[in-house]
Amino acid sequence: MKLGYLFAVLCVCPMLAQAEIYKAIDENGHVTYSSTPIKGGKKLILEPLPTMMPPGKARAPEGFPKVDDETQRGRDDNRRKILQDELNAEEKLLEEAKQNLKEGESNPEVFKGADGRTYRNVAKYDEKIKPLNDQVELHQQNIAALKTELSKLKDAPINSSAPRKPDPNLN
Repeated sequence: MKLGYLFAVLCVCPMLAQAEIYKAIDENGHVTYSSTPIKGGKKLILEPLPTMMPPGKARAPEGFPKVDDETQRGRDDNRRKILQDELNAEEKLLEEAKQNLKEGESNPEVFKGADGRTYRNVAKYDEKIKPLNDQVELHQQNIAALKTELSKLKDAPINSSAPRKPDPNLN
């Protein structure tokens, strides 16, 4: 019986939370809102706010085409192969960029002064080395991004004969 009373009280609580709102504007243009009637104020009628579904697992709309497991597995394998090929190409480009940087660093920019002595042209050297450093950094960032994408892929590597683990999220 106590549970019935508790249930009834909990059902009435949301109705008690609703309040009327009044708005008044004084002679100076100041706006005042209140939950109790105000002299010279008007009662506001507010439309209910739209509600949203709580965040959760996204669901496909009704009638959305489904892909069978074998087709999806093939797509995943193709994606993995493409990412792996890109990673291999980026690693080669990184090695080339590092080699170009090393060559650039070993050949400093110099000029002969009026006294016949040789001096380093630091500004020209920095101008030459900066794009080489940028290339190395770019390839390193690309490699990191590709490795991140590869780590997000499910299951075993391409062409693996090992059985795949079922995905608990596919139910």
